[in-house]
Amino acid sequence: MSLAKKLRVEGRIANYDREFEGAIEIDTATGLIEYVGPIEGRSDLPTDGCIIFPGFGDLHIHAREDVSGSQCYKEDFVTNSNAAIHGGVVHVADMPNNPVAPIDDEKYAAKELLTQKSAVHVTLYAGIGPQTQPLKRHVPYKAFMGPSVGDLFFRSQEQLETAIANYRGRNVSFHCEDPEILEANKNAPTHEQRRPASAEITATEFALYLIEKYELIGKLCHYSTGDGLKKISAAKARGLRVTCEATPHHLFFDDSMLTEQNRLWLQMNPPLRGPKDRIALIAALKNGLVDYIATDHAPHTIEEKLKGISGVPLLDTYGSFATWLMTEHNFTARDIARVCAYNPGLFVREFLPAGLGKGFGLIEPGYAGSLTILDLNTPYAVTRESVRTKCAWSPFEGYTFPGSVRYTVLNGNVHQAS
Repeated sequence: MSLAKKLRVEGRIANYDREFEGAIEIDTATGLIEYVGPIEGRSDLPTDGCIIFPGFGDLHIHAREDVSGSQCYKEDFVTNSNAAIHGGVVHVADMPNNPVAPIDDEKYAAKELLTQKSAVHVTLYAGIGPQTQPLKRHVPYKAFMGPSVGDLFFRSQEQLETAIANYRGRNVSFHCEDPEILEANKNAPTHEQRRPASAEITATEFALYLIEKYELIGKLCHYSTGDGLKKISAAKARGLRVTCEATPHHLFFDDSMLTEQNRLWLQMNPPLRGPKDRIALIAALKNGLVDYIATDHAPHTIEEKLKGISGVPLLDTYGSFATWLMTEHNFTARDIARVCAYNPGLFVREFLPAGLGKGFGLIEPGYAGSLTILDLNTPYAVTRESVRTKCAWSPFEGYTFPGSVRYTVLNGNVHQAS
């Protein structure tokens, strides 16, 4: 009887609760971590200057592919996974605002079949709209409080509450922008003024009300306002089951950096806020109030961006962005493991299929043998040619991150950065 092949990786390891020198053995037949123990000097991969993390997870991406195939010119599950691997991301959660939205069991299953071509694991959100009902199976949901693709959005708080009442106890993520405030400001001169901070803060208050009243497991997506963070903190303090995302673009850029040359490239929903908001988000991510780094990866083409379409592609730079937080804002390796690996792993754990063991987020026996190995000594200069997303551009073009992804390991299979 032949022994299953093992991948052994030794070096500096960071879980959310401890950092240590150690060795990891992954059974490549099962794709699971089999052993964690002391270093013996026989690593299969060179990890000098690196930190070994549990595989990173991005809980908010738009892979664009559905059964219509109408948006695959931007991205699909193959090119999306190429960008994820390049960015050190081993699992993603894909949003439902497709032309053929996964709003019932049949449409959800049809989209799920398409994810089989992805090299990284894909969790799918189901969409909530004015006429939808919960699926028979257990899945996460997304509610777009303001305008989105198709009819998956709401025109008033009353319309949203009528729909959410059907989802009591479910896991629901909210895009917090109040549709009535957006409508009132639709003729303002700039994108940032058309989607003001008050729209997010008002929607936050209502989302927290819905989470409490209908006993939801809530998540607030791509958060951007410092004042809104105070409301999230108060809700957590009184026991609401609510978590919160922050994106690399809201953590790195603010509206003081906008110019006539970059304004269209840095247009997204919600828009960039002020420098104080950005600094507040960084602090909240570091102290645990914000739970996840989630990219809101939106791979629009260059031509679409020049026409004023909102959204930016960020999967390619996920891991290198983490090195920026460590270098520029003194995030520890444990901090990064918490917001990029452990917390995302907790979120998707209850939705994972059999075969992934205990899931993602920890370097311990029984967990998925997927790792993100960051090289803190090799910078990554972002160019249009370096990214793997099909849309072939990045808002970070021209910027050099202080570190890079050396390896992404998927269930024991090694992918080296190139």
